[in-house]
Amino acid sequence: MINYKIPAQTRIGHVHLKVSDLQKSMAFYCDLLGFELITMYGDQAAFISAGGYHHHIGLNTWQSKGAPPAPQYAPGLFHTAVLYPERKDLAAILQRLIDNGYPLTGASDHGVSEALYLDDPDGNGVELYWDRPKDKWPTDDAGNLTMYTRQLDIPGLLALLK
Repeated sequence: MINYKIPAQTRIGHVHLKVSDLQKSMAFYCDLLGFELITMYGDQAAFISAGGYHHHIGLNTWQSKGAPPAPQYAPGLFHTAVLYPERKDLAAILQRLIDNGYPLTGASDHGVSEALYLDDPDGNGVELYWDRPKDKWPTDDAGNLTMYTRQLDIPGLLALLK
């Protein structure tokens, strides 16, 4: 195999999710999380984004309308991650989730980032996170990255909103 490295500027452009109920998914992603609807394909698909991009998330019922969630312990998508620009933005969405009584499945400090975890209406995992500046990432004495998983300081995060 030829040695190849993907260009460093490459980014994951969007995720396209099979959902069972388009309206429930749009209520979660648009009404709760704040994504904006860009376009619909009839009543079977919606393309949503942040900031007017053509789409960050596609939602469709083409093969999944009315279907039950995928089994938890089966191959598939673990979660979709949504990167917030600032820590205060993560605090704001956390407060919104609390105000709406939407349950978290986890909240972690990974050293390089702070993250909230929840499930969408179809049981698809969603990570909401922000990255610390690279010069703040934890490293060992040799300069190797040392990510970890610790409890997120939720009161400290929410204090940013005061």
